[in-house]
Amino acid sequence: MRLKSSNTLGLAFILGSVTAMTPLAIDMYLPAFPAIADDLGAVPTGVQLSLTSFFIGLALGQLIYGPLADKYGRKKPLIGGLLIAALTSFLCATAPSIDALILYRFLQALGVCAGAVIARAIVRDLFDPKEGARFFSLLMAIMGVAPILAPLAGSVVSVYLGWPWIFNIIGGFAFMTLAGIVIFLPETHEGNSGVRLGRALHTYADILKNRTFLKYALAGGFANAGMFAYIAGASFVVQDYFGTSPTFFAIAFGSNAFGLIGLTQLNRRLLAKHAFPAILRVGFMVLLASGIALVAAGALGAPLWLFLAPMFFFIASLGMVMPNSMAGALATEDTRAGSASALSGSLTFLAAFLSSAAVGALPEKTPIALALVMGACALAAFSLSRLPDDPRHPISA
Repeated sequence: MRLKSSNTLGLAFILGSVTAMTPLAIDMYLPAFPAIADDLGAVPTGVQLSLTSFFIGLALGQLIYGPLADKYGRKKPLIGGLLIAALTSFLCATAPSIDALILYRFLQALGVCAGAVIARAIVRDLFDPKEGARFFSLLMAIMGVAPILAPLAGSVVSVYLGWPWIFNIIGGFAFMTLAGIVIFLPETHEGNSGVRLGRALHTYADILKNRTFLKYALAGGFANAGMFAYIAGASFVVQDYFGTSPTFFAIAFGSNAFGLIGLTQLNRRLLAKHAFPAILRVGFMVLLASGIALVAAGALGAPLWLFLAPMFFFIASLGMVMPNSMAGALATEDTRAGSASALSGSLTFLAAFLSSAAVGALPEKTPIALALVMGACALAAFSLSRLPDDPRHPISA
């Protein structure tokens, strides 16, 4: 199915708002980490566990929504997930302890993840792989506003209103997005009564036998894991180790997001002339080179600006890696797009959990420690991307 350009832009705005729930729920509270630690009497590792528990919830929750979206259509599970996201966001704002916040963040993720998994399935419903990669690039440009504005907004809100208001705002945004879905989003998959929820594990096991799916899902997942290691550790490294302010961190974080958006739009232009696997190979090479430069800067004790430079290119390269990896992972699973999207997302956030947990477990939040985790993720992503496609499931780019 092809949409007119005006409808495509409208759909991108709606799905971008839904998908932005994930980076909003992650990025907006990052500048408030020190304030949350002080207010709840927690150590930095405890606050980072609230991020790790969120990643666990994202990984597990997506496995639930995938079969639901295939069986009942896309809208109903999406509406239910956004309702959960809104209510649990308000719970986070009332957390009396760091243990409660860790639990509430897990529950919040179980709602937020509906947006990511179902949005990807909707794109697969509507577009072929190459057009899907172009649409994912447009989608990332819209949702990319969240990493730019969220840390800045979170910093201001934390200073003037207190960190609980960050979660109140996220809850309000979830309710607004929910209203937009109910009113404007068309159903793109009427549901399949033949899908048996009790056989979801069998379906996932069958998808995992598709080596083409695994290649793109895992390579993209480890690339994303590098970004989530950055999310988990950058706040403490930039603010505490280098002694900068929350506002400076928010600006640096937003600048990286601008780089990400810029590369997504370059990716859209390149896709008009080139196959997405070829563009993806270049993206992974830039990612690996940036990871190596980041490790070198950390090992040499480079000044802040020389540490932030390769980090910028690392995050920006994801603008070419992420949309094309998503398109590749779903390209050969059109009849099980919801389940494939869920499994891809779960693998991504499993890798994110491992990388963020590795950062959290580090005894010292130093530049070299963060760089080693990000560099390892880049190396794993690049290595996986070099594997051949499954001959039983070739991609027609």
